Amino acid sequence: MTTSTGAETDVSERSIALTTWLASLVHNHDYASLAELRRPRVQKKPHFQALWHSPTDAQREVYLQVAFLFAVYHQGRSKPAFGYGSLGEAARRIGSGSGRGPDDPGAARLVDRIVSSRRIPWRHLQHAVARLRACEQQPPSWARLVDDLARWHDRKARVPYEWGVAFHMPPAKIPASRPAASTATASLEKDSTT
Repeated sequence: MTTSTGAETDVSERSIALTTWLASLVHNHDYASLAELRRPRVQKKPHFQALWHSPTDAQREVYLQVAFLFAVYHQGRSKPAFGYGSLGEAARRIGSGSGRGPDDPGAARLVDRIVSSRRIPWRHLQHAVARLRACEQQPPSWARLVDDLARWHDRKARVPYEWGVAFHMPPAKIPASRPAASTATASLEKDSTT
């Protein structure tokens, strides 16, 4: 079952549940669990808790890897960042004062590597999240990232293509039916602060 969220297309309840759980680790200052998630080779309780949210065995790797990316982004942070938009939209925020997104050669090369990959490019995604963190920019919507990666091989979903378009298209050209932040993500943020 999915929840309609405007810009976030349809974000699944399972991906929202994973994001909520991960945000609770940051909100509750459970830095030990976040540190464990950053160690993917040795699976402990937090890894299995991330896997519990996966609706199918086939999607387990996606849920586990997004938990890893979340933990990488939140290392040393005291407030959870739910992010917004797709990874392509988030990559537009990578860069410095001299240029961001397509105007930053490193960001452009990184997105080109990501969208041209047939397999899910975990190392490049990790690099993108680390760059967003270093630039002190918001990450992509974690719930949307889970769902996008779960559909990576679905030719009809065209996730890599959509990310490339979102990265290269000027923000003024993004259709009005896709506002910048999702209502579901906004309600998650509101709930986690109470």
